[in-house]
Amino acid sequence: MLIINEQQIQQQYDMSDAIRDVTEMLRAKEQGQINNPHRTVLSFPERQASALYMPSADMVNKISGVKIVTIFPENPAQNKPTTQGVILLSDGDNGEHVAMMTASYLTRLRTGALSGIATDLLARKDSRVLTVIGTGGMAFEQVLGVLAVRPIEKIILVNRTPEKAQRFGKRLVEFGINIPYTVETTVSVAVQQADIICCATRSNDPVFNGDDLKPGTHINGVGSYLPSMREVDETTILRADKIVADDLPGVKDEAGELIHTVKTGAWSFDQLHAELGQVVAGNAAGRESESEITFFKCVGAAYFDLAVAKGVYRKIKANGTGIEVEM
Repeated sequence: MLIINEQQIQQQYDMSDAIRDVTEMLRAKEQGQINNPHRTVLSFPERQASALYMPSADMVNKISGVKIVTIFPENPAQNKPTTQGVILLSDGDNGEHVAMMTASYLTRLRTGALSGIATDLLARKDSRVLTVIGTGGMAFEQVLGVLAVRPIEKIILVNRTPEKAQRFGKRLVEFGINIPYTVETTVSVAVQQADIICCATRSNDPVFNGDDLKPGTHINGVGSYLPSMREVDETTILRADKIVADDLPGVKDEAGELIHTVKTGAWSFDQLHAELGQVVAGNAAGRESESEITFFKCVGAAYFDLAVAKGVYRKIKANGTGIEVEM
């Protein structure tokens, strides 16, 4: 079995790889080739934390995977990462466990890839201004996903702690992203300027006012993953011309902003435009006008993790750079 660490993955597998592999997986799912049982979530209320167990299988390529990821928001105070995870890959022909790899970076990367794919299909082609609300652990790859598909000319960063947003901006520069960025402390100002908005917070309350959205805006919502969480308000949902989900069973159980709006009676899941895989496969339309407001809601699913883990395994096995151990 190959043991693959975070550094090896980051050195050899990037956003372009992830967008390619996740797109391929979305098509496979749409064609009925993926077995994806719903994930199990264990809660640790005293820590406001969760552990997620996420299995899936590619029935055509005969490979399965299970990701275990923990999300402990209080960890940074102990100098530990908020999100930690591992992925185990197994051969679908003989059951052999072929690879174990760290999953924190891959979780961020596949989520950024999903937002990149959704942005490519749903955002205006001439989108130039990206507003990022929440500059925590998930946000960096959100920016990379958007930059992979749109010629962004300005990035606006919003965070409850402006100093954290400043550090995030410096990290973008250190990574080689030379697009001008500003830190904005007034959310409404940041939203009113945006062509694309990425929300990556764990907020229980909406992080912006939907009335501030200008026509033609695209929103990626990836931070909230529990029914109690709401990054996006009801106004945004009602103003959106198209709402696209990464995975319908997942958002029905976990997308707090959508669940809340269903409970108020203002919206129903029957009004969901499509799953992202349907749009990728051409079975549902992407953006159809310059004025549409579009919203992509992502809560994650195991087959997205399988997509990138499978890609990493194949690339590192071919390069001969993984650590081989006997089980």
